[in-house]
Amino acid sequence: MKIVKAENLACPIDGVELICQENQLICENGHSFDIARQGYVNLLPVQHKRSKEPGDSKQMVSARASFLSTGVYAPIANKLAELVDSYVSGNQSTCLLDAGCGDGYYFDIMFKHLKDKVGQGELSFIGMDISKPAIMAAAKRNKLITWIVGTNRQPPILKSSVNIIVCVFGFQSFEGFYDILAPGGKIILVEPGANHLKELREIIYAEVKRSEPSNLSHLEEMGLYLVEEQLLQLKTGVIDNEQIKSLLLMTPHFYRANKEGRAIATNLQKIDLTIDILFRVLEKR
Repeated sequence: MKIVKAENLACPIDGVELICQENQLICENGHSFDIARQGYVNLLPVQHKRSKEPGDSKQMVSARASFLSTGVYAPIANKLAELVDSYVSGNQSTCLLDAGCGDGYYFDIMFKHLKDKVGQGELSFIGMDISKPAIMAAAKRNKLITWIVGTNRQPPILKSSVNIIVCVFGFQSFEGFYDILAPGGKIILVEPGANHLKELREIIYAEVKRSEPSNLSHLEEMGLYLVEEQLLQLKTGVIDNEQIKSLLLMTPHFYRANKEGRAIATNLQKIDLTIDILFRVLEKR
């Protein structure tokens, strides 16, 4: 398949198509957005922000990149790439969006998995995150992916123009996803299962509550139907103190735990953790 740059970005102010002119994206109403020298574009206007610096901080992005570089979560990324591949037809053009792409780790692996897929169709990739530091890190990974700062609530993408949306441990805005998803398109959710990192959670919290997957049946009212579920369960093997600290900083657990729980977890020298991941596929009908 042929890899092409995405051409379905929309102006975040009025929703019309953005056209690339030199180092800018411009809509017909005169709104323009500079393409940064790193290769990404910021399509998050001030009125769409809910805080001054939304999303992950530089510290969280750095911790995530450090942990993911160890390959501990590679089985998750590879499983996701294989699942996405099963929904990509080699003879049809496909636009893929990673909604909440972080530093681009999962999307880059997906890109490498799909780039040699046989077929006459075209593939385009859009990585989007509300965190500017995350997108700046992602833009260093792969210049053939279109990286944008944007929000899942109001994705700056043309309506019905995306074929597959992946959301890995991210904020799910089904209204925003539905608008940009083409008929027959898929949303692939990657979520922690009930036992994910249970050994770490048992150390951090006085009481660990078993969390069940959210019920998605209400989404049928808007035309999104659950068509597939898969589980991935394995052990990380022993990870060391530096990996533990990076993992803590990239998850919500560090910020939810009390001071004592954080201290105990941060001082752990080694631990063997359970990976428990649920993959769920929704289809737009």
